[in-house]
Amino acid sequence: MTRALKLAEVERIPILGTESIVCGFHLVDYIWTDIFSNLPAASTYVLITDTNLAKLYLSKYEESFQVAWAHHSQASAAVAAAPRLLTHVLPPGELSKSRATKSAIEDWMFSEKCTRDTMVLALGGGVIGDLVGYVAATFMRGVGFIQIPTSLLAMVDSSIGGKTAVDTPAGKNLVGSFWQPKRIYMDMAVLSTLPPREFSNGMAEVVKTAAIWDAAEFDVLEASSVEVRRAVLSSTQDADAGLTLATRSEEQKLLQRVIAASARVKAYVVTHDERESGMRGLLNFGHTIGHAIEAILSPQVLHGECVAVGCVLEAEVARRMGHLSEVGVARLVRCLRAYGLPTTMDDPLLRGLASSEQLAGVRPQRLMDIMGVDKKTVGTQKRLVVLKQLGATLELKPTNVSDALILEVLSAGVLVKPVNDDSAAATETVVVPPGSKSISNRALQLAALGKGVCRLRNLLHSDDTQVMMAALQAMGGCEFAWEDGGDTLVVTGGGGALHAPTAEVYLGNAGTAARFLTTTVNLISSGGDSTVLTGNARMKLRPCGPLVDALRANGCGIDYCEKEGSLPLRVSHSGGRGFPGGRIQLAASVSSQYVSSILLCAPYAQEPVRLELVGGKVISQPYIDMTLAMMAQFGCQVQRISETEYLIPLGAYTNPAEYVVESDASSATYPLAFAAITGRQCTVPNIGSASLQGDARFAVDVLRPMGCTVEQTATSTTVRGPPRGQLLALGDIDMEPMTDAFLTASVLAAVAPGNGGVTRIRGIANQHVKECDRIQAMCTELARFGVTATNHADGIDVHARPFNELASATPSVHCYDDHRVAMSFSVLACLAPGGAELRERRCVGKTWPQWWDVLARDLGAPIAGAEPQEEEHVEAEASGVASPSVVVVGMRGAGKSTLSKAAASALGLAFVDMDEYLEQQVGQTIPEIIASEGGWAAFRAHESRLLAQALTKDFATGAIIACGGGVVEAPENRALLQRHMAGSGAVICLTPNMDQVADFLSQDKTRPAYAAGDARDVYERRKPLYSEASNYEILVDKSLPGAWPRIEQEFVRLAAFALGRDCNRVDLAHPSYFVSLTAKDVGEYLANDRLAAVTAGAHAVELRADLLAAIDEDDSLARVHWQFALLRHATPLPVVFTVRTVAQGGAFRGTDAQRMALLHAALRWGAEYVDVEVDAHAAALYAARRNTLVIASHHDPTGRQLRWAQCEFATEILQRARACGDIVKLISFANQWSDNIDCLEFVKRHHSPATPLIALNMGYAGQMSRVLCPVLTPVTHPLLAARAAPGQISVQQINVARATAGLLPARKMALCGTPVQQSPGPAMHNAAFSALGLPHVYGLCETAEASGLAELFADPEFGGASITIPLKQSVIPLLAHLTPAARRIGAVNTVIPTVVGGKSVLVGDNTDYLGMVGCLRRAQVAAFPKASALVVGAGGTSRAALYALYTLGVGSVTIYNRTAQRAEELVAEFSELFVSLVSVSDLAAVGSPDYVVGTIPACELVYPDSLFVKGGVALDMAYKPRWTPLLEAAKRHGWSVVSGIDVLIEQGIHQMEKWTHLTAPTKIMAEAAYAKYNANN
Repeated sequence: MTRALKLAEVERIPILGTESIVCGFHLVDYIWTDIFSNLPAASTYVLITDTNLAKLYLSKYEESFQVAWAHHSQASAAVAAAPRLLTHVLPPGELSKSRATKSAIEDWMFSEKCTRDTMVLALGGGVIGDLVGYVAATFMRGVGFIQIPTSLLAMVDSSIGGKTAVDTPAGKNLVGSFWQPKRIYMDMAVLSTLPPREFSNGMAEVVKTAAIWDAAEFDVLEASSVEVRRAVLSSTQDADAGLTLATRSEEQKLLQRVIAASARVKAYVVTHDERESGMRGLLNFGHTIGHAIEAILSPQVLHGECVAVGCVLEAEVARRMGHLSEVGVARLVRCLRAYGLPTTMDDPLLRGLASSEQLAGVRPQRLMDIMGVDKKTVGTQKRLVVLKQLGATLELKPTNVSDALILEVLSAGVLVKPVNDDSAAATETVVVPPGSKSISNRALQLAALGKGVCRLRNLLHSDDTQVMMAALQAMGGCEFAWEDGGDTLVVTGGGGALHAPTAEVYLGNAGTAARFLTTTVNLISSGGDSTVLTGNARMKLRPCGPLVDALRANGCGIDYCEKEGSLPLRVSHSGGRGFPGGRIQLAASVSSQYVSSILLCAPYAQEPVRLELVGGKVISQPYIDMTLAMMAQFGCQVQRISETEYLIPLGAYTNPAEYVVESDASSATYPLAFAAITGRQCTVPNIGSASLQGDARFAVDVLRPMGCTVEQTATSTTVRGPPRGQLLALGDIDMEPMTDAFLTASVLAAVAPGNGGVTRIRGIANQHVKECDRIQAMCTELARFGVTATNHADGIDVHARPFNELASATPSVHCYDDHRVAMSFSVLACLAPGGAELRERRCVGKTWPQWWDVLARDLGAPIAGAEPQEEEHVEAEASGVASPSVVVVGMRGAGKSTLSKAAASALGLAFVDMDEYLEQQVGQTIPEIIASEGGWAAFRAHESRLLAQALTKDFATGAIIACGGGVVEAPENRALLQRHMAGSGAVICLTPNMDQVADFLSQDKTRPAYAAGDARDVYERRKPLYSEASNYEILVDKSLPGAWPRIEQEFVRLAAFALGRDCNRVDLAHPSYFVSLTAKDVGEYLANDRLAAVTAGAHAVELRADLLAAIDEDDSLARVHWQFALLRHATPLPVVFTVRTVAQGGAFRGTDAQRMALLHAALRWGAEYVDVEVDAHAAALYAARRNTLVIASHHDPTGRQLRWAQCEFATEILQRARACGDIVKLISFANQWSDNIDCLEFVKRHHSPATPLIALNMGYAGQMSRVLCPVLTPVTHPLLAARAAPGQISVQQINVARATAGLLPARKMALCGTPVQQSPGPAMHNAAFSALGLPHVYGLCETAEASGLAELFADPEFGGASITIPLKQSVIPLLAHLTPAARRIGAVNTVIPTVVGGKSVLVGDNTDYLGMVGCLRRAQVAAFPKASALVVGAGGTSRAALYALYTLGVGSVTIYNRTAQRAEELVAEFSELFVSLVSVSDLAAVGSPDYVVGTIPACELVYPDSLFVKGGVALDMAYKPRWTPLLEAAKRHGWSVVSGIDVLIEQGIHQMEKWTHLTAPTKIMAEAAYAKYNANN
């Protein structure tokens, strides 16, 4: 018995005059019934499909064919003979879509006796439909054809319109025809078998179609993504669900609606333009650019994925042309993302699909070239579909668009050129910034958690708010809809009822969303067991530790998935933990967003929240006030109990009917700054004095003092800048109320030479931990314009230059993926002579996606697209700050991670462990990768791909990257590192002691072990590869003096040197000296502080490599490296590295190649100076020097050739030397005393600070030339066994001679204060003066009043003063300037006469902290960044102690003081300098710190044993008695101890060096001080 037919209820859609498109569910029976009943009869039906679909559907179609024919024949009396059903199965995929396959099908049909009444059915996706349609179009000049699309993409795109084609070697779809199908059957039920990615692939076309045609359908798609996806991707128990309307779920109805709507649009367009002569081109929205992307990324990236990116880019073109609003672009992006589609080339979806090489190939010009040969191009014109709003296009056909505009949108960067100073300056520009990011994110969260409907107007449409909306939707907390063409967001709040999302919540680099949601996810009460919050690589570096600590302490279940203190986080929902509430203590000195996060969620906690802010001064209070004001507007009144305590009642927010988001005040600073810098006028109409935002004060507090005319009402601000170049520096300004605006202020300060030209911005410590370290970023990038800026813990100093003196070349500015960096420098580019290239154009999408449109269209700045070159990101050294990341290579176990962490902490950089980064990106541990089928090859492939990604994208700047030991094995990795170096990047190689490494590896179980002896073999094989792939090298050997702490210090020094942060150069503004070592082994100088004695008075030390033992042996390079490392570990002085041949008066007898190998090695080792003889090889060394300065020398040991008076050779060799050296050194021989006068005259003619010249005579008669030499005079010392050159004399001898000749006036120094009679200061300083041959005298000035210092300070012979109690504060009014340290500490202990502008002024400094720093550094027992410290006391000395600990990088500090209030005041003042700074009233509560610093007079304070559980260092500033209770207790427990007398000597050493500009004779000063101290005690 024949079964009953299951006939679906369907929807028909007309096309070309017939209702040929049929939509429904479970259509198999309906299809055959319709064909038999309503289409011309056929003798043969040919169904063609592929092997994948045949398994799923072929038997169903064959069975249904028989059943349907049986019913049809029974129902009709005039039925012809039963037709046949032939089936043909093809291999799946694009390769089947060929002329060969088409011919094979046709031959098969001929063999099966198919005739002209055959009907061909295509069951499949786009490949089957295109191919089979072309077969039908040409078989016997055309037979009937039916499309049965099985993919969503085929349903809404390729099956409609009659386009059929096959691929050829010349390209896709190049041979085909238009052949309309008789029917198109869209069976929605088959979509349930699609992989999720294939469903998303088709939804790109659905979204595209709604975007060009139907605003209402776009609204449906936007609001219903969850339901649409559920209809397709969720399985159902009923096999026939949806067959009829009665059995169709709401989700199925919605799915059919959106697919039918898309099909209806395409059917309408095809009907009116079948052959694509005009209107049908609208269907190519997103395809012009999308097809170009697909040509590069296919097949790894699907058609719909490429079209999705193309849609966004073409929408941005429409926005740039002024036709589409940012709201439209943002909604399009959000809708595409909701269906799992990528929207940018940097989208994680694409990065997970395509290789880095493929993605690198998606270059703007290559895309333009591909578009140039696209079928949609007419002549040379690119044609794009230009939207004017969602649901409507500018024309009913594609629009011609200029190549320049398309290139601008496609480009990764943007070139901003200077704005002309013309009559346009007289016009006023009105700019309306987008809604405030801060207010938008708060409003979204409040409305989502609230009850009722709220209409949000002027909401910011940006990456950040999209992330927030997507996350809230994923948690089911609310419903979103749009009104007014997308200008109004309608939020239906869920009252706080949240469920766990089905996948990780990806937050990109949205810091506000990340911090707010960290608390929000704890409110989830249903769904899964946990939720993961994650972000991009930059987001994973941003801190969230204080917030997580507070929530954990409150009982929330939060775990770090990767790095402690940062995302990703896993928040547990099991056990009903939720958000307990009650009393919460939160450290709020890093980010106010932590506070707002808890405040916003507090009404939904289990108990009323009492929030107490601890840990020092609260940062960005205005943003907290904003949160409180907005909570009140949503019905929650927070009680502020005190300055740092809030009580939040339980309840639910009540949504207001409407909430208007204020424009973003931070964004408003950019157009206002544009007016200021260009001398034009700009009005921002919706930011004024009544704003909730602190940055609204920018115009009044920053621009007005800079010389701008400012008019501000409650709701608007107008700024007119002064004439160009006449901005005024701000001097000192506290920008704590508007920290985000400091970047704008900094770029204006860069070209504000008036009022002294220096702007010192403070109160912005939180900017170190924003999207990037913004303070460091500004220093680095301002340097590219030739502007010097200094990075401080809580601020920045900017030294202005006249704008016409900025760098004339066009600098390439790194934006660090930070919107505020990009927009700030775009303002500076409008005035800079060369403009600027901003390398990351798209990062402004975070807050103002259309900024570039506004800058060009509204403000009139000339802009163009730019594609920055990889190597350009390293060319910035004007301020001594190099921007590229430092890469560290070397054997496993050599110390790469440990040293890199220490350097990253010390230099304020991010630390990246490539092994950890690889594991995070791949999702497997390295052992798991190696154990997998791919093995080591798979690991190395991941390593290469991710090294390129890290170096060129995620961590191109601002990081220290520690690589795996075998990274240099791959040629492509070495090539990448070489490109990094070619652009001035630093790659540091660790040269290990392999015995120590082998010992470590024998115990390391985290990686596959080396076999016995293999580690050394591997190292020998890799050594040349390490050398090839690095440009710096450091010896890591624990047997060196000082062991590991000293290795860490030297590595930090080398990293800072490589970055150009601290090149440790000699100040050539004063007479300077370098001592020439002559021993065969540097080790001879290490005993009994002999090296310190030898280098006293010198500013550098010369390592004469040619005098070392065994210099000519085969392993001489390694031997010299060991000697260099010994010297590095023994002195902080700069090194002058020299190899002098016998002919040059030295001892080197090797070849030129060997000599140059040593000199080039010195560059790798980071020698500050390399001395090379002017010869054929010198130029190559000079070209390779990086941050080393080359001393280009010429030696004439006879004095016959190089003469100083009227000597053409002298002038010639000087010019040759200057061509290959930074400093010139010319050495002759004095045959008579008058040669010294000739030498002096030569120096006067040719020496300047810009072109330094060392010129002197050897020999006894030439000694006076050494006295008169202006800079870097080579000297000897009595403790040296021999002089390095004839006639060489000591610093003492030079100073005595200079004093005798009247070149070194005697100065008076004094200790000022009371009591001072017992001080060891005079003995210490006078001993130093005597040892160095200085004519100065140090005495006493006993006075209790600062007025008593006036006579001393006014004395023409005054040379400096030490200040002690009670004058450390009262002396300050007598001084012209304070150093940053003195200003921060609030006390002066050193007065230094300094010449400024030809006038002597007094500068106040504080060396107490330097004394502590030096002593603690020598006694170091734990790495400072990881260490904890205790400061005992809260007086003036404790301030210096805190500053010393900050300088050392100590992150966690506790203050103990008997008077708790004074300790808490210090915490409030200094907390921004530390990760953690707290006070205690009980020493027993401290735990066991690594360092204890006592700052109170010796007393009977009892120090509990618990302080000294582990090893540490105790330093007591009190030195009477020498053994204080603190030091006694520490000594009993085996701690290292530092006495107050030790600190007194150390700080005195710093004083002496600041007064004399000479290196102090430390041993002599210490002996004199101890002698005086012991005599008095």
